[in-house]
Amino acid sequence: MVLHLSNFHLEGGAGVAAARLHRALLKSNVESTLLVSQVTANEPGVSSLSNNALQTKKALARFIGERLYFYPQEKDASVRFAFSPAEVGADISNHPLVQQADVIHLHWINFGFLSLDSLDKLFSLGKPIVWTLHDMWTFTGGCHYSRGCEKFLTHCHYCPYLAKPEEYDISFQQFERKREIYNNTKMALISPSQWLDNLVKKAALTADITSSSIPNCIDTDLFKPSEKKEIRRKLNLSASKKLILFAGANTSDPRKGFIYFKQALEKIGLLSSEVEVMVLGKANPKAMDTFPLPVHYLGKISDPAKMVDAYNAADMIVVPSLEDNLPNTIMEAMSCGTPAVGFATGGIPEMIDHQVNGYIALQGSAQSLAEGIEWVLNDENNARMSENARAKVLETYAESIVASQYQQLYQSLLSHE
Repeated sequence: MVLHLSNFHLEGGAGVAAARLHRALLKSNVESTLLVSQVTANEPGVSSLSNNALQTKKALARFIGERLYFYPQEKDASVRFAFSPAEVGADISNHPLVQQADVIHLHWINFGFLSLDSLDKLFSLGKPIVWTLHDMWTFTGGCHYSRGCEKFLTHCHYCPYLAKPEEYDISFQQFERKREIYNNTKMALISPSQWLDNLVKKAALTADITSSSIPNCIDTDLFKPSEKKEIRRKLNLSASKKLILFAGANTSDPRKGFIYFKQALEKIGLLSSEVEVMVLGKANPKAMDTFPLPVHYLGKISDPAKMVDAYNAADMIVVPSLEDNLPNTIMEAMSCGTPAVGFATGGIPEMIDHQVNGYIALQGSAQSLAEGIEWVLNDENNARMSENARAKVLETYAESIVASQYQQLYQSLLSHE
């Protein structure tokens, strides 16, 4: 049995990716179980650490304890959730599912779900470990994305996330602790993007650990093209306008590049009278008042069917992230036949083939982003790219393809026991 461990079930990109892989493995007849902090919705093979009111309170206390530990040390509020000290977490080494597991498959385990001590106890069981990385935390001294800092290549210290960076600060201490825990552990590190796998292979903590790249997967029978005019009528959207979708988890997060999206729209010029914007995700609707184009704020949507409608209503999606691994939003949109525009950063250029199924803009350039938007919205380009976008997902990210790659990995680890 493969046991997946993820703090979140259907929340956040990493939680969604973990649940999708679990489902894909079940469809491929792999005995798979997903253990999360709290179940978002009941589904086969998903269990929760919080099965009663007391356990739920303990989970919340772990999260608060983890944040309180970091609070006095943070540089400012902008890094509050961008660094995880992993001081507080649940000890699940004696959990029945952990004891039964043949392979333990880690996903995103921060924010009080598992601590470094928790990992140490799990690894001490001697079971094969697979760890799918959804950001850089596994090989840094605590940050989830390094924002250009390269100390993880040698040894983390003088951390720019801290109010008082020092030679032996908490990033140094966490780095040392991880080195101790990883030593002699039978582990494979899997990155959804080749970009992240390249960093794993260079990072001082992980360079000697088995690693490779396997992408996240998606249910292409759910996320599929449908009739655009009909969807727009259902959502009360214009049938004649060009609709651009921005689907960020949090528009106030600088890493998501929302400011570049706004600046790009101010530059598209003559097209602007034909264009309207859809914003999907957590945002302050008042922030849309100063937008250069009409905005349809869809809010945060968790229902996959409604997400499919949003992707199908759009003529394109713009993902101007400054750092990202393998964004679910690009995969979801492309699976629905919606072309994507994004910056040349992280795993995004691996998903978008420039001027084939979308457009890759120069990183941090609103002008280049605007040029990409105009190019994709050209009617001659759009129909062809829509077909190409769907084809890329079917060839690369379909459930059966990704599940097969993971099955081979599990078998390889188990055969070498």
